[in-house]
Amino acid sequence: MIDIGHLRQWIGREERQSEMLTPAVAERFNATFNRRDDTGNGAIAPVMIHLCLAPPAVPTEELGPDGHPARGGFLPPVPLPRRMWAGGAFTFHDDIRVGETVTRRSVIQDVMVKEGRTGTLCFVTVEHRIDSDGRLVLTERQDIVYRGADRPGAVTKPVSAAARGEYRVTVEPSAALLFRYSALTFNGHRIHYDAPYVREKEGYPGLIVHGPMQATMLVQLAGKIRGSRPALFEFRSLSPLFDDADFTLNATEDGAALKLWTSYSDGPVAMVARAEW
Repeated sequence: MIDIGHLRQWIGREERQSEMLTPAVAERFNATFNRRDDTGNGAIAPVMIHLCLAPPAVPTEELGPDGHPARGGFLPPVPLPRRMWAGGAFTFHDDIRVGETVTRRSVIQDVMVKEGRTGTLCFVTVEHRIDSDGRLVLTERQDIVYRGADRPGAVTKPVSAAARGEYRVTVEPSAALLFRYSALTFNGHRIHYDAPYVREKEGYPGLIVHGPMQATMLVQLAGKIRGSRPALFEFRSLSPLFDDADFTLNATEDGAALKLWTSYSDGPVAMVARAEW
């Protein structure tokens, strides 16, 4: 039983963290995503690098068995075992530049419980305001969902294969790529790098591709197609991607915007997104 009244006491809770974006961090980000942009002081930083700056840094002894920080700090102590990045939106106001100090101010906006097809779901909405040397560079809404473990023998609905985008890129979710992104974001969640754990404890067929990394790749694809980063990017995660097969980044023109999605080559859609300029 979830005590939603208790969990809603976390609404309004705030966290603030800062970190200087050094050339070394920018270089490691570019290496992870096979980019060759300038990483010297003053250069425009690659879009979405803010997700790699000022992450929560709790002592190892305070991590839970899944590698996440133990619950009940900034985020509410939701008594459900699985936590995922369900969706969100980014509004880009300005560029971060290498050498600047980036500050993230995070506030819990809402906590609510719903009954879904697979059981009880708890949604936590967090708003992030990102400043760089005192300039507002982006605002972000992050939707986090908590849910129970899958029930043994649960029947899943058949899904159709995803469409093929006008623009399409194939990505190999190698263990090295997933590990590098976990290291960049200081993400200890074991589902992204610990294969025995993810199969034996979580019941998944392989390592899970990070939602933030998929979103980053889609924003990068949108920027490459249009020649500049979007002003708005919103997304929603529909199903997980694992490291047992290559996946694709897709985009299709939608008037002044782009529709984007990730999927295996034969479906289903994993993340759906929209970019506007």
